Amino acid sequence: MLIFIMQISVFCALAMCSIFIGVADLPVQDIIALESEKLDVLTISRIPRLCSIVAAGASLSVAGLIMQRITKNKFVSPTTAGTMEWCKLGVIFAIICMPEAGSMARLAGAFTVSLAGTFIFMAVVNKVKSRNIVIVPLIGIMLGGVVGAASTFFAYKYDIIQNTASWLQGNFSLVIAGKYELLYLGIPIMAIAFLYADRFTIASMGKNTATSLGLSYRGIVNAGIAIVTLVSSITVVCVGNIPFVGLIVPNIVSIFKGDSVKDILWDTAWFGSVLVLFCDILGRTIIFPYEIPIGVILSIIGSFTFLALILKGKKHA
Repeated sequence: MLIFIMQISVFCALAMCSIFIGVADLPVQDIIALESEKLDVLTISRIPRLCSIVAAGASLSVAGLIMQRITKNKFVSPTTAGTMEWCKLGVIFAIICMPEAGSMARLAGAFTVSLAGTFIFMAVVNKVKSRNIVIVPLIGIMLGGVVGAASTFFAYKYDIIQNTASWLQGNFSLVIAGKYELLYLGIPIMAIAFLYADRFTIASMGKNTATSLGLSYRGIVNAGIAIVTLVSSITVVCVGNIPFVGLIVPNIVSIFKGDSVKDILWDTAWFGSVLVLFCDILGRTIIFPYEIPIGVILSIIGSFTFLALILKGKKHA
């Protein structure tokens, strides 16, 4: 109970910092006095931004946890499996085919392409005989590189590179009321993940174990892939590419709490939202009043953490 109270306290402290840090001053007394201009800043910008940060961080962390279980590899995540790159390619296809398309059409494009891409990744991984834990994420990174190059090619060809380069970079500064609500789909997705938690844990033990317990191993894996790709697609469409959250958060939580999905689901979601919230605040304060996109901050933190995890894994191998 004490740990839970501490978690809530840390989250609330960061949430208050997120609300009150920004170019526009937001004095508490003006909010209490119901000053219309300050209330607009609060309700149109700051609160939507906070909600989007929490939803993106929590859902991406849970998606990373699920992906690590169904691939039986702790170095796999939507970033290292190339899922994010497939999402970006899907968004670019949606923009090319339907220039006036809204968020739902872009989400449909991102989900369709990323779902197909993730199945391709899983098929390639299943063909690889090597059991080296580093090989699987390397395959994903290479596939992601190829897909990223294709995305850039089409963006240049159809003259949308300026739009996509700025829009698809992870950045919460453009989040306002009316343009982030798709992230709320992460709530029922996480509820489904909780219901399937024990199944994902069993799936991580292998096909034979799952089958012997009367479960459909292929069905569990497909459900996990659907959850991961949908979460990744929603995040890319709403706020752009948020790298490494699904990689580093589940690994750090598992070190302290074990590998049972149900036991660490809450802690994973909490730590993911807190990490993204902290990095967003950091990006807003380093060169204030200017802002560093959160994708840049998380790329730096995530790459060093990823390297540390690989070195630790090789040391204990």
